[in-house]
Amino acid sequence: MSDKHMSSQFDADLNLVSSKVLEMGGLVEAQITRAMHALNDFDIEIADQVIAAEETLNTMEITIDEECSNIIARRQPAARDLRLLLAISKTITNLERAGDEADKIAKRVKRLAEDGSSRTVNIAEIKLSGEMAATILRRALDAFARLDTVAAAQIVRDDKAIDEEFRAFVRKLVTYMMEDPRTISAGLEYLFIAKAIERIGDHAKNIAEFIIYIVKGTDVRHKSRDALEREALS
Repeated sequence: MSDKHMSSQFDADLNLVSSKVLEMGGLVEAQITRAMHALNDFDIEIADQVIAAEETLNTMEITIDEECSNIIARRQPAARDLRLLLAISKTITNLERAGDEADKIAKRVKRLAEDGSSRTVNIAEIKLSGEMAATILRRALDAFARLDTVAAAQIVRDDKAIDEEFRAFVRKLVTYMMEDPRTISAGLEYLFIAKAIERIGDHAKNIAEFIIYIVKGTDVRHKSRDALEREALS
């Protein structure tokens, strides 16, 4: 087999596995959107749909990870190609975990709907942060598709806003529960939902950091936002 043919096949393998990552990401994004829809309407049927799709995400993670391992074993890639495959493996782990968070939201929504105490707390911040988390994940997937480090740096910055919404909601929730103990049960469910949304934002941020690693070859996972931005824009 000629070197050119081998190179073309390798590129095809990389493109295929990358497309599967985006497919998985699209499913996770849909799961988050459905989970927030279930929360908005306290819709048990939609919550059940989110829960039922969790197994599909688990299977996709295993399948894509195996493909990455097989490509590394067969092709022995170096430099950027190897970084891409390693980053894909970590990206799908973050996608699967984001899907887990959507699953947690759906399960909490079911409890709230069945308990009948779902409307005792104002959850405007949760709804806003849920929309932000779905958007930031979509942007992370788009940046991954384009290997856009500038967009990745912006995603890391924007994740801070989700963290701030979470903290604002926790402060409000504590006040609710202190003023009216009847809200404690529902309040704790909403606290878990808010934390799940914050974690989705964290997973999107992690994906953005992997994009910078692929392109720049630098691990920026534990760097400050300013240092990460400098690396992404250099």
